[in-house]
Amino acid sequence: MAHFSGEDEVMLQAMLRQLFQSVKEKITGAPSLECAEEILLHLEETDENFHNYEFVKYLRQHICNSLGSMIEEEMEKWTSDQNQDEESGYDTVVQHVTKRIQESKEYKEMMHSLKNIMMVVVESMINKFEEDEMRSQERQKKIQKEKSNSYCTDNCSDSDSSFNQSYKFCQGKLQLILDQLDPGQPKGVRYEALQTLCSAPPSDVLNCENWTTLCEKLIACLSDPDPVFSDRILKFYAQTFTLSPLHMTKEIYTSLAKYLKLHFLSRENHIPTLSTGVDTSNPNVICLLKKVRLLNEYQKEAPSFWIRHPEKYMEEIVENTLSLLSVKHDQSHLVTQKILDPIYFFALVDTKAVWFKKWMHASYSRTTVLRLLEKKYKSLITTAVQQCVQYFELCEAMKAGEILGHSKHCGSKQKTFYYSGQELQYIYFIHSLCLLGRLLIYTQGRRLFPIKLKNRKDLVSLTDLLVLFTQLIYYSPSCPKMTSAAHLDNYSPASMVTEVLRILCDQKECAMECLYNNTVIEALLQPIHNLMKGTKGAPNCSETALIHIADILARIASVEEGLTLLLYGENMNSSEEKSPTGAHIIAQFSKKLLDEDISIFSGSEMLPVVKGAFISVCRQIYGTCEGLQVLIPYCLHESIAKAWKKTSLLSERIPTPVKGLDSVSSVNQESQNIMAWEENLLDDLLNFAATPKGLLFLQRTGAINECVTFMFNRYAKKLQISRHKKFGYGVLVTQVASTAAGAIALQSSGFINALITELWANLECGRDDVRVTHPRSTPVDPIDRSCQKSFLGLVNLLPYPAVYLVGNQDLPNKAEYSLREVPTCVIDIIDRLIILNSEAKIRSLFNYEQSHIFGLRLLSVVCCDLDTLLLLEAQYQVSEVLLNAQEENILETSESHRNFIIDGLSVERNHVLVRINFIGGPMERILPPRVLEKGDDPYPWPMFSSYPLPDCYLSEVTRNADLKQDNDLGKLLLCFKMSDKQTEWIENCRRQFCKMMKAKPDIISGSTLLELLEKFVLHLSENLSECYFPSVEYTATDANVKNESLSSVQQLGIKMTVRYGKFLNLLKDSAENDLTLILKHCERFLKQQQAPVKSSLLCLQGTYAGHDWFVSSLFMIMLGDKEKTLRFLQQFSRLLTSAFLWLPRLHISRYLATDTLESGIHPVYFCSTHYIEMLLKVEVPLVFSAFHMSGFAPSQICLQWITQCFWNYLDWIEICHYIATCVFLGPDYQVYICIAIFKHLQQDILQHTQTQDLQVFLKEEALHGFRVSDYFEYMEILEQNYRTVVLRDMRNVRVQST
Repeated sequence: MAHFSGEDEVMLQAMLRQLFQSVKEKITGAPSLECAEEILLHLEETDENFHNYEFVKYLRQHICNSLGSMIEEEMEKWTSDQNQDEESGYDTVVQHVTKRIQESKEYKEMMHSLKNIMMVVVESMINKFEEDEMRSQERQKKIQKEKSNSYCTDNCSDSDSSFNQSYKFCQGKLQLILDQLDPGQPKGVRYEALQTLCSAPPSDVLNCENWTTLCEKLIACLSDPDPVFSDRILKFYAQTFTLSPLHMTKEIYTSLAKYLKLHFLSRENHIPTLSTGVDTSNPNVICLLKKVRLLNEYQKEAPSFWIRHPEKYMEEIVENTLSLLSVKHDQSHLVTQKILDPIYFFALVDTKAVWFKKWMHASYSRTTVLRLLEKKYKSLITTAVQQCVQYFELCEAMKAGEILGHSKHCGSKQKTFYYSGQELQYIYFIHSLCLLGRLLIYTQGRRLFPIKLKNRKDLVSLTDLLVLFTQLIYYSPSCPKMTSAAHLDNYSPASMVTEVLRILCDQKECAMECLYNNTVIEALLQPIHNLMKGTKGAPNCSETALIHIADILARIASVEEGLTLLLYGENMNSSEEKSPTGAHIIAQFSKKLLDEDISIFSGSEMLPVVKGAFISVCRQIYGTCEGLQVLIPYCLHESIAKAWKKTSLLSERIPTPVKGLDSVSSVNQESQNIMAWEENLLDDLLNFAATPKGLLFLQRTGAINECVTFMFNRYAKKLQISRHKKFGYGVLVTQVASTAAGAIALQSSGFINALITELWANLECGRDDVRVTHPRSTPVDPIDRSCQKSFLGLVNLLPYPAVYLVGNQDLPNKAEYSLREVPTCVIDIIDRLIILNSEAKIRSLFNYEQSHIFGLRLLSVVCCDLDTLLLLEAQYQVSEVLLNAQEENILETSESHRNFIIDGLSVERNHVLVRINFIGGPMERILPPRVLEKGDDPYPWPMFSSYPLPDCYLSEVTRNADLKQDNDLGKLLLCFKMSDKQTEWIENCRRQFCKMMKAKPDIISGSTLLELLEKFVLHLSENLSECYFPSVEYTATDANVKNESLSSVQQLGIKMTVRYGKFLNLLKDSAENDLTLILKHCERFLKQQQAPVKSSLLCLQGTYAGHDWFVSSLFMIMLGDKEKTLRFLQQFSRLLTSAFLWLPRLHISRYLATDTLESGIHPVYFCSTHYIEMLLKVEVPLVFSAFHMSGFAPSQICLQWITQCFWNYLDWIEICHYIATCVFLGPDYQVYICIAIFKHLQQDILQHTQTQDLQVFLKEEALHGFRVSDYFEYMEILEQNYRTVVLRDMRNVRVQST
């Protein structure tokens, strides 16, 4: 300090000025003082001239003079110390020396000296600040002067931050400014005072004691006719909003809001009226709009940070805002002379009420807003509703031709600076609409209704408001054709209302309270009623309005509660005669559109879009089981297929474009429109496949191949399945794969090919884009996560119909396989992954063990379908291949002792061999685990490589132990000897059966069950009212059928049945011949009732494709008695139950409609499983949702269960109870038992949905713990609720053609 002279001070000031002048732009561009300080601290990194600044050179020289010798000494010392060690890096030397210097006494003295010097310099600069400014004002222009002030202010603030100095806006200075701002002062003085105020930090101004007085002065300045004054004040306000914390900006916001409120209430201010409109080129209007816009911008920004401050600040802002918006002028004069309220100007600057949307988003502010609206400012809501009502009345009163002038607010390409009264009313209407739409989303907002309006007797309820919104869609004027699309979408009345309704639809609770009632639905459907009935005097509903209505209806139909309302109305259980529900009206209208029965739209360019929109609504309905049931009478599948075929022909006839750009573009546009419409129709047809019965209808149209190809193309492009579908293609694929025609369509479309190619890439090849430096991790799970999706996809695609397609093909079994040879079909997968019976196949796999385990797991799941197992066994001898593989896995330690090598493959093969060779329910067989146990014996289960299999895999259960008859059973048998009226007798038997099933179900088994079934079916077959099929005379003897042959699948099925029957002590060794004769008799008996069918489906060529599991089960129930079994089957074949328990009964039967026959779909699929899905959605909704989330259909697994009579899934006694229950109580109990099973499995299903292996669980796992008798009471409730519908449809299988 002693050597610091006045000249040094002047020199340093010049250096600092040069530095700040150079970085002025960077500092002034900083959003805050903290950012400006950061810029200066990192200047060396960002400024290439940093080392050329004189101030930087001065600092460097000062450091060198003070610490230079010390730095050199430290470096020499460090170097000498390190001579004997390894050579240190340069960075290490620098770090060490820097640390030593910073800890030294000399460094601290230098920093203290430098800081004192700089404090003197900065203080001197601050003292000269005002003097320098006064001089510069005389030489520079106003704009340059403002920039200089801002620059100096920032520099001073920065100095304050750097050197712990502060420059405060002193009270005396503020008082001087207050005096100078007085309206009596000359204009120049007031302006200079304003400039000084704006150059000061806003925080200093707001913290002054005289802030309240200053606020009054600022409000007075805002009213000054000179726009310069108000602009400068607004700039000060804006600067405050940007740089100050909430408690300061709240003061500014409040003052501005209060000023505007006083401004609008004052009669001296010339506020525009509704009749004169708003001219935005008028200076007064511009000034007012700037103030409103500034307030509105802050409204939109405040919610992002006010939660960090006390609630009172937010409440004050909200209350001042609502108070301002609630301002109303005296309405005693004419409406046309009405002075515009503040809300009109807010609507001008924020038409869609974005500020309100942001305030309502968070509960923090929403609670306050709604409380104040309810207690003090409900008039704001009332006027918003009033505005919507007035706009509707205006639309209603004016005819279409007269409304054109009013509709110019919809959009115009010509830029205008003037808003007429009508346009202002419309803008206010849009603002009100958006505000109300946002309000209705929230429960507390809906509680503000009903609303009382002036000049209206009745209160406006929520329903009234929603009906009003709905009517606005088709009553409001259409926009002119020249309107730009973007503008039309943003601000046309119908679009705005539709957007509000969409948001309400997406909020379930809100939609249920507001939209899901008959009144609103009727309002939505009113224009459709008018169009179909040709009502005179009804408003002309445009195509655009119809598209908007269809959009809302589709959203309603996509939600369960909305769909129920459309299907049944609000009082679905009411027996009163009512008008058709929404679903019926929509279906009728859609059908008329498709058949082009509505002349009003003929020739319209928008007609295909209207059609597509309403079919989309229907698609939401018929994509569900209950919805399809309601829409069946309208045969929409036929109308859509007819329209598709017509469009398909049109697309083929598109003319070849000729030379000339116009013709080419027009033809291209036409072809694109036709192709888009064709795809839309295919998509609509495809969605019939979402339900079993819908799939039957789809196959009847003959378009299933095209639909599946279309689905595959969308799947390949990774496109969404549908706008309102929550999950992907899994359910559709599963449904389609469950039928023969669907399996063929999937194969021909390339779907299976693509899935297998993708699987092979994941299993064997890996991804092409993965670098060699990052090899794939070794899989830990038997099926790697990368292959899990493909595995589940194959499981979905390979039920029996799909496997049957390849059943007659031989395996390639090539001598050599190329490593680049990729499988493309199911037979390739069997050849390359499952039946690895040659060294060539093993060598062709990169990951032999992993890939073979994948194949064995797939085989295990697929073979759970016993028909598939028999087919693979008959065609490829799967068991023999696996046994041979186990034989090769033996380690011979001596001639008498052979040990199996236990590895992943041998354990997996052992599991599969036990699964496919032993039949039994959960308590009857034991499947070996697939994992090793801890301890000395990791796998205690015996392996084998030849027959017979070890008995340890069969449970030691009580086999065929007939219980003694008790009194209840005696009553049950006694009722067969009574000679009451037939109907009473049948009902009495059924009651006794139900009583026994609930009390002592185990009694109903063995010979007792045999006697019960025999006598009951005999009585039913003699009662014509109980017979569904006509009697068929059958006289063939054993000698007549002895020489007939059975399929290899049937022969293997007979062996399997006898093996199971002997295990249960039900059959003897001679049973195999008897069962063979029974099946031959059945084939001849049923052949008498079959009809010739023209079909390319392999499953319809000849006899039933699978094994007859019902006859096998019945043979075991009859304890191997051939005569009793045949007699029972002839009697039973007359009953309706036989159609659903005995699947071969209706194989190409003449009792089925021709189109049903040709589809190859069994009534069990399109009737039983259809109702299983329908009831599952109502009774066990979580399970139904789990299926959809897993991409799996309940119908596929139920069809498998029913086809094989629950073999391997239930114990024998439960299988008997299943058959007896359906025989005694009716075929609809087949549906109820499946629902009971899903209810029983609910927790397991939810768990396996989470682990993403639901399909595998349902197919592989037996139904542990399920007993038919445990759910008898539940099934009786299901019968009471659903029998009328289910049984009626089951009785209609003979006349199913629609």
